[in-house]
Amino acid sequence: MNRSENPSGAGEHPPFGVSRYYQALARSMDPTVDPIAAQFVPQDDEHRILPYEDSDPIGDRRYTVAPRLVHHYADRALLLVNDRCAVYCRHCFRRHFTGYGGGRITEAELEAACEYLERTPAVTEVLLSGGDPLMLGDAELCAIIDRLRRARPDCLIRVCTRLPVVLPSRITEALAEALGSRRPAWVVVHANHPRELTAEFRTAVNRLLRAGIPVANQSVLLRGVNDHVETLQELFSTLIRTGVRPYYLFQGDLAAGTAHFRTTIERGLELMRELRLRMSGLALPTYAVDLPDGGGKVPVESALIRIEDAAYVLRGPDGREYRYPREMDVE
Repeated sequence: MNRSENPSGAGEHPPFGVSRYYQALARSMDPTVDPIAAQFVPQDDEHRILPYEDSDPIGDRRYTVAPRLVHHYADRALLLVNDRCAVYCRHCFRRHFTGYGGGRITEAELEAACEYLERTPAVTEVLLSGGDPLMLGDAELCAIIDRLRRARPDCLIRVCTRLPVVLPSRITEALAEALGSRRPAWVVVHANHPRELTAEFRTAVNRLLRAGIPVANQSVLLRGVNDHVETLQELFSTLIRTGVRPYYLFQGDLAAGTAHFRTTIERGLELMRELRLRMSGLALPTYAVDLPDGGGKVPVESALIRIEDAAYVLRGPDGREYRYPREMDVE
């Protein structure tokens, strides 16, 4: 992997890094013309940080209950097991941590997380994320899962990873079998464009499926990458035929320096209306947004209350109204 760091930019800009495999999927290294390059090649627009943007736009810090453990939603918790990625996405929302979060989780951090889970029975699902948990070796990853299972044998494990998309060779038969022996578990991948769904990707997914691990996908709606109905239709239809459930299509988070990636919510709603005319419900993800100020994740189509001149007003899970900026200059 090609990688460089600029610690002074921590909290605003991800480091640069891309796997040779993923770089080879780009037909041009110009991020303004190629949807693959746009996801890993830095652009000058990253230096334009708007007043309401943040390095922690979904409020991880607010809901951190133990080192590396985020408990935002009642029944699930997020464990940041590693801060490294095979590709550093330019639209990353966890830029306060990814690439600058201190590397692998320590034994002490894992123990503190397990102690919290032991005394919090409401949590029934633990998401492994980062960074990318599959940047860890098999033995290290399995040791983390096994320790979590000793603390909470009843918990579902969700592995959130982009490696089947950006480095599919990482999904070996041995890894798939190891995860399969540690069910109940899901793998959630992150594909944004149909060109990412290669033969290598399908091989990686099939290994997981044969091991009994269900696979879902989360996409981000990205201007200039996938904000066209034909692109999204091909993406979701190919995923479902591969055995991957299209789970979420996220409106862009208010992460620092990412305004050039965000579409308007009107555009997202228009795309979902058109997709619903073209595709079965089985292939359609939920169009969702993480509300500002740590308000939580909501489905846009049911949470949107009204559109004001400067903001979209959405109702959060807590019943309060939240305002997501209406960026008229992004289109």
